[in-house]
Amino acid sequence: MAKRLIGMFLLFHIAWAPARAQQTDSLLKLLSVAPEDTNKVMLYIQVGRAYEDRETEKAKQYYRMAGELSRKLNYPLGIIKYIANYTYILNNMDANFDSSILLNLEAVAISRKIKDSLYLAKMLFNTGNAYREKGDYEPAQQYYEEGKNIFQKLGDEATEAQGNDMLQLLYFQMHQYEKGIAYGIKAVEGSRKTEQTEWLESALSNLGLNYSAVHRFDKAEQVYQEALALAEKTNNTYVALTQYLNLGDLLLQQGKYQQLFYYCNKALPLARQLGSYASELIALRGIGCYWLSNRQYEQARLYGDSALRMSYRYNLRPERQKTFTFLANLSFASQDIKAGEAYGAQSTLLGDSLLNETMEKRMLDLEKKYELARKESHIQQLEAEKQVHQLAMRQKNTLNTALTITAILLLLIGALLYLAYRNKQKLQQQRINELETENQLVATEAILQGEEQERTRLAKDLHDGLGGMLSGIKYSLNGMRENLVMTNENQLAFARSLDMLDSSINEMRRVAHNMMPEALVKFGLDDALRDFASDINSTGALQVNYQSYNLETAPLKQTVAIAVYRIIQELTGNALKHAGATVLMIQVIHADSRVSITVEDDGAGFDTALLAKSKGIGLAGIRNRITFLRGTMDLHSTPGKGTSVNIEINDVV
Repeated sequence: MAKRLIGMFLLFHIAWAPARAQQTDSLLKLLSVAPEDTNKVMLYIQVGRAYEDRETEKAKQYYRMAGELSRKLNYPLGIIKYIANYTYILNNMDANFDSSILLNLEAVAISRKIKDSLYLAKMLFNTGNAYREKGDYEPAQQYYEEGKNIFQKLGDEATEAQGNDMLQLLYFQMHQYEKGIAYGIKAVEGSRKTEQTEWLESALSNLGLNYSAVHRFDKAEQVYQEALALAEKTNNTYVALTQYLNLGDLLLQQGKYQQLFYYCNKALPLARQLGSYASELIALRGIGCYWLSNRQYEQARLYGDSALRMSYRYNLRPERQKTFTFLANLSFASQDIKAGEAYGAQSTLLGDSLLNETMEKRMLDLEKKYELARKESHIQQLEAEKQVHQLAMRQKNTLNTALTITAILLLLIGALLYLAYRNKQKLQQQRINELETENQLVATEAILQGEEQERTRLAKDLHDGLGGMLSGIKYSLNGMRENLVMTNENQLAFARSLDMLDSSINEMRRVAHNMMPEALVKFGLDDALRDFASDINSTGALQVNYQSYNLETAPLKQTVAIAVYRIIQELTGNALKHAGATVLMIQVIHADSRVSITVEDDGAGFDTALLAKSKGIGLAGIRNRITFLRGTMDLHSTPGKGTSVNIEINDVV
């Protein structure tokens, strides 16, 4: 068997009552609605404590959440409490002493920073406890001594009792058992006086270890039994498991195997419940000892083999060495000399290996201390040399700094000059691009103005010149018909000629009107577009629905009005010539110095990807006019689903 220590951490690790499950549920309900403040930190810690002796991973999870929230809130006491509770599990259940030491040193630093003497003393003891658990007794003793001095100054009996429990454990592990007993008695008395049940359980259990070490078995059994009774009363599974194993070890030393069987059987389910593999192995081996004492060798071997398998599965090497010894004794007792010798050899080999590792660790610790002392001596020597050369180094550093600053300034100046040059180039290129764009716009405007002027001239020539001539010819022919005698056949031919002349005059007027609508010049864009739609509708070739908003009063520039008219005229022509449309919708909206044009037809539509290959001048003319007006065009068309063109033009007044 193996003695079990209870290494407590100093932060009032409160024992929970038997109604723990109900309390846990209540705490979880409170936690689900709690705002993120310091009270929620304490709720996390309380939930963690509720899970601690049943589900350690859950407990660690809630402790970590308490730490994260405390750091987020910048709550130093919350961080300290998280560390104290979290490292309790690292120390007593996970054997992760290095992580425990690092966290506790952080808690010591925080306590010093906030100047809280009580918490500083507690965290000093916790740090010493982690070192003690690791087997590094010298720093453990240093931290204990500093913490004990602070407790004495504060006059806090409760924490002083807890500190005495820590000291009795330290002296037990240093094999100074009488000192351990002295501190243990103080710890028990102080815990009774201050009514700290959980600490009383710990102090009694650890005092029993010291009594057992000096073979005061009656005293040891007495304090173990009292600790067990308290643990069962408070439903503290971990402490109960520890007492069952400690009582088993005590009985094994005295050869009381019947009672040993009882306590090991009680310990086994608790060890499995807590996931304490070492405790489970010890209980299995204890039951094996019971069967061995009763010469039930097969039963003893079953438990011994189970313990051995666990030692391999969970790498419990010290317990494996003890199990080899047990199996050797079992083999010799059952007259299997060969197996006994083999197990004995394995036990000796593993024991030597463990001893060598312990010696190597101590040697490494000594080497580290020697190396640290040597480094400190070397540092002092270097400091002396540094003082001799300090002035020269300072001058050299000053010169290097000046040169570095000069170089940096030169680089900065160079970089700024380069950036200025690049900026200048960019501005020049931008200006060139702007001028090119302006020149293109001027050229486009000149072309469009030339086209409109030529259209106007041609329209005037057609209307005033050719139109007048044709009208005169018609008048003359009408006069001649009155004075001529013609056959019926000639009269019909003459009448047909007059009709053709009328048609020619009307067509000439239509062409002249399209070249420069009179309504556009006299009445504006809205009336011109209405006349245009009406003219198309009168032909019956296409039904045009024209809509406008806020256009009749819009003071549009003449160039804009003409360009918009020509764009709509061209789009209507496309719908007639190419789309085979029956209905065309034209919508023109004026708002905030902007004109929006929408032209939609129900024609054949087309694949817009073909526009890039098209060489027609119609769409190119539309794009030129839109570019001239600095507008945008969005064209959508699908074969069989018609075409929609949306045009936006800004700055139209």
